[in-house]
Amino acid sequence: MPSKTTTTAAALALALLLGACATGKPAGDQPAVAQGGSEFAKAAEESAKFGTDAAPGVFPRTVKHAMGTTTLAKRPERVIVLDGGELDNVAALGVKPVGVAYTEGSPVMPGYLADKAGRPENVGTTNALKLEAIKKLNPDLILGSRLRAEQLYPKLAEIAPTVFSLRPGFTWKENFRLNAAALDRTADAEAQLTDYARRAKEIGTRAEQKLGKRPTISMVRFMPGRIRLYAAKSFIGTILIDANLPRPAGQEVEELAVEVSTEQIGKADADRVFTGSYGDPAKTQQATVLGGPVWKQLNATKSGHVRPVSDETWFLGLGVVAANQVLTDLDTLLTT
Repeated sequence: MPSKTTTTAAALALALLLGACATGKPAGDQPAVAQGGSEFAKAAEESAKFGTDAAPGVFPRTVKHAMGTTTLAKRPERVIVLDGGELDNVAALGVKPVGVAYTEGSPVMPGYLADKAGRPENVGTTNALKLEAIKKLNPDLILGSRLRAEQLYPKLAEIAPTVFSLRPGFTWKENFRLNAAALDRTADAEAQLTDYARRAKEIGTRAEQKLGKRPTISMVRFMPGRIRLYAAKSFIGTILIDANLPRPAGQEVEELAVEVSTEQIGKADADRVFTGSYGDPAKTQQATVLGGPVWKQLNATKSGHVRPVSDETWFLGLGVVAANQVLTDLDTLLTT
């Protein structure tokens, strides 16, 4: 029998729940802000409070998380992860999950994880979980987020102890610590985050030494029906901040991203422009934009400083393994 899970209400604005999906098409000459800064500030503050007071190796332990508290009777061995961030987190901590839910845009094991995550069973997608498949795997821990699966939490908690972060994305470090607390691997997580922070500073400094300044970097992502310029409150945004690599002035906002139309793509210009594409590029405006007259006039295009990057790593990775791979990519892209 799984450990009994106790849930309490977590109070956050509805905008936080809808955060990863809420968008509006740009009107006129103004880019649309994809997210709200005040909700993100609450998410960061709340996420920092999650975890456990249990000493290393001590079970039962109670873990505080986005849906309340969960008690774990023993160190988990059969773990199911419900998003890319949790997949990255458990792999980083040496745990091969028994089940995984992939995103619709990348429904396979991310290549950057190689064999770190093993061969987990597919339990649906992040937006369409298969509860029966989850139950059949007899997990002793389920890791996910409130943003993705709040409505299914009670059913998941009946299957096994379930620990939810608030959301994937810019809180990836807090989410890593939360997952590590449930897995009794906190010391390992902290060591990896310390190493990541050191590397980020070194790579930013190396880029400055090579280029004579810290270049502005624009992160452009093509998605079905939208074009995003990623800002501070995003996974890639936190990495650029940690490396002290700035974005163009119009993107230096405490939001996930700003959204632009094809006519506004000039706002993407920077010393370096990196592009990603979610899912099938043919279902996005990527070809239209990259072949269009405005894109060809960007300073970055004229100077040969536009490069495609891996969407599954730079945008979907959402964990320390992906973050370190992004740093490796950045080091190559900016210094060679």
